[in-house]
Amino acid sequence: MEVYNVTVATGTSEYSGTNNYIFVTLVGEKGESERTILDNPGLDFCRGAVDQYKVTSPSPLGSLLLVRLEKQRYWVEDNWFCRYVTVELPGEDTVLTFPCYRWLIGDTKVEIREGTGTAMSARQPTLQWVTWAPGIPKCIDAKTEADLPQDVRFDNEKRSDFEHSFRCCLADLRPVSCLISTAHVQLSTEASRVNYSPCMCVFVSEYCMEHWKEDWFFGYQCMNGSNPRMIKRCKKLPENFPVTPNMVQSSMAPRTDLDKELKAGNIYLLDYVIMDGVPANTIKGKLQHIAAPLCLLYQHPDEGLIPIAIQLGQIPSLDTPIFLPKDPPLAWLLAKMWVRHSEFQVFQVLSHLLRTHLVVEVFCVATLRQLPAVHPIYKLLAPHLRYTLEINCRGRTQLISANGIFKRVVSTGGDGLLILAQREYKVLTYRSLQPHNDFTDRGVSQLPKYFYREHSLMLWEAIHGFVSGMVNLYYPSDRDMQEDLEIQAWFRDISEEGFTELPNFGLPSKLNTREELSTLLSVAIFSSTSQHAATNNGQFDWCAWVPNTPCTMRRPPPTDKDAVTMEMIMATLPDISQSCIQMAITWHLGRAQPDAIPLGTYTEEHFTEGKAQEQIDKFRRELKKIEDHILKQNEGLELQYLFLLPSRIENSITI
Repeated sequence: MEVYNVTVATGTSEYSGTNNYIFVTLVGEKGESERTILDNPGLDFCRGAVDQYKVTSPSPLGSLLLVRLEKQRYWVEDNWFCRYVTVELPGEDTVLTFPCYRWLIGDTKVEIREGTGTAMSARQPTLQWVTWAPGIPKCIDAKTEADLPQDVRFDNEKRSDFEHSFRCCLADLRPVSCLISTAHVQLSTEASRVNYSPCMCVFVSEYCMEHWKEDWFFGYQCMNGSNPRMIKRCKKLPENFPVTPNMVQSSMAPRTDLDKELKAGNIYLLDYVIMDGVPANTIKGKLQHIAAPLCLLYQHPDEGLIPIAIQLGQIPSLDTPIFLPKDPPLAWLLAKMWVRHSEFQVFQVLSHLLRTHLVVEVFCVATLRQLPAVHPIYKLLAPHLRYTLEINCRGRTQLISANGIFKRVVSTGGDGLLILAQREYKVLTYRSLQPHNDFTDRGVSQLPKYFYREHSLMLWEAIHGFVSGMVNLYYPSDRDMQEDLEIQAWFRDISEEGFTELPNFGLPSKLNTREELSTLLSVAIFSSTSQHAATNNGQFDWCAWVPNTPCTMRRPPPTDKDAVTMEMIMATLPDISQSCIQMAITWHLGRAQPDAIPLGTYTEEHFTEGKAQEQIDKFRRELKKIEDHILKQNEGLELQYLFLLPSRIENSITI
């Protein structure tokens, strides 16, 4: 009689334990053990428990292939989350680990393979693709989060926190009267009548409130705000933006002019042509307004990056003047507000929703459909896909739906939001999702104090180095990768199903090299961690002071510089109700999550091999170097850029 010591670990989140019957069978090359009920004196399988049992076999099983777990109801159904099973072989010091990390629901049976095993079994594609809306990436076929498999759902603690926090946030935003002092130039909008909730961290928001009218701060946000991927170097002025050297000469440094600075590479452009013609939302029966601005910026040797000309439409005319810093102060201020209003739409719908949430969902669905849990690429990606399907389902039903929050307060809510996403998706390229290519193509590699660029490149190199190490560990040659039918099926699911209607996206037709696989995996992990943090985590910082980044505009863009008044500005900006919701939703979505798992932290040990652990440890050391560099760089800075601090980047898109 052979006796195997078996350890079973139950999940640590709320309701992970079970009082149902649990059976185990060990399956080896030479046969199976007895089907054994796991029952020690007292309670088994409590939350967080690590229980030990003995499993017998009448004869040696040989090399263990898998562990079969079975759950059967006892009185009432009680789901169970199993973290892992370990098996100590009789007469040996060898302990084999069988990672599970899944829910067992109902009377069910699962077979889990040893963590270092190479034998693969086809994963049944029970999840299906669906087109939520034409012209955007496909998503999981689930009408609401309740339709998702339990393994990809929020834990109970996460669900309670998510649903409770937004309600509390709205309740804490109390409108109060605002004392307007005519002795101060401070803008007195309805937005300034909103108190911050006591639970909100407001340092950057208050700094923004103090400096938002200053041109250098406008330029700083183009590089390090919530949408740092919009700015491009301008080598030649667009034909539809007829700025002359004389117009902007007063903004230039001594002994230079616009033509010289264009040649020197010091002129940059924000072009919101993608907004042109997007239908505006109607809120409470009142039509909102949208603009498609062009904004010229100059890298001043003393003042930094500053705006020098703004046109609030794509077609110049008498009714679409070019606003300049030397214009009446209120006219220049309102022109900058319109640019920032377009910035809100682009960063929320395109940079944040489309280029992180929806792009990463494609990888989620393909991975769950095509790769078994024992596959090394599944194990590599799994920590970076946590909760993403549920937060995206909630986003589709609660945020961007026909009756969602965007429809209530955002100028592109409703049809405009979808049209905007469809336009971006048509021009989306795989190349632009790789930061080193993106910065080169936009011509911003030499732009000083572009912290987002510097930190992104460091993180990309660390992620790509980690991924390459893992890929090379499991695929000794390109041929090994080419012959992996499961990884090729996974890639086809991504390219042919998830990313459809993209003739210029730029993915190869087939994965031919380990480097191609490493780059694709790096895009998935970078998008779900660093890029999402860059666009998501600063939402409240840049949007809580509503005039700095307004979610909607209630009046059309000004056509006469001299006609701009404070009353016009106040009537244009969001009203008190819209401002409250903007503050609430940006705090709710941008706040640090209580159960956040930082980048490089792997609470579920899918990899058990020593060499794989070495790669993980090396990755963590690289992240620590980046952390130390960023902290040192920010020492003494009045306005710090910490959104890409590795310890503040989540391992996946969970919000």
